[in-house]
Amino acid sequence: MLRNVVGSVLALVGATAAVWSPFRAWYDGRHGRDYALGDLFTGITGDSADPLGSILLPLVVAALLTLLGVVLRSRLLVAFAGIVVLGFTILWMVRVGQAEGSLMVGGDGTGLGDGVAGALGGGILLLIGALVMSGRTRARRVDGEPRHIRPPLDEPPRDGSPDEPRRHPQASAPYAATQTYDVPAWDPDRENPPPRQ
Repeated sequence: MLRNVVGSVLALVGATAAVWSPFRAWYDGRHGRDYALGDLFTGITGDSADPLGSILLPLVVAALLTLLGVVLRSRLLVAFAGIVVLGFTILWMVRVGQAEGSLMVGGDGTGLGDGVAGALGGGILLLIGALVMSGRTRARRVDGEPRHIRPPLDEPPRDGSPDEPRRHPQASAPYAATQTYDVPAWDPDRENPPPRQ
């Protein structure tokens, strides 16, 4: 239970950082929401994009997947959200590196900005959250045993009944004792002989 709580908090913090990152500077003061989503596949241009057509869109989808994963306690969904965030951020870095010739980090607002750091950190937090989460636990019976496991048939019952092992109702001994029956032999002098086949 505690692992699920800690993992969920890490995942939600990571999703928040990822969604917030496009509103920060990504490169040379240009915000992430200004990069068109199509530019990641065709090449970075100077054209500005509307928010729903920008890099913000896959990060919002990743945040929604994170919320769904936390509600369903699904480690797979949270991990997939982290891969989406990291994948699009790294793809953006590759495209910007191709367009600029190289990636730089400058302290005066040039080069890579804190928005990229937020996206990368958010994706890593999502993956760590997925690793920390324990996921769904199987339902257990009141006596502590999982529901899907039945005790062996030869195990004695636990409710204090006789010590004789439980057996399946249709179970029988492999070699049953034989019984003999007295069958009268046919007498040819009798009035009603058996029918011939």
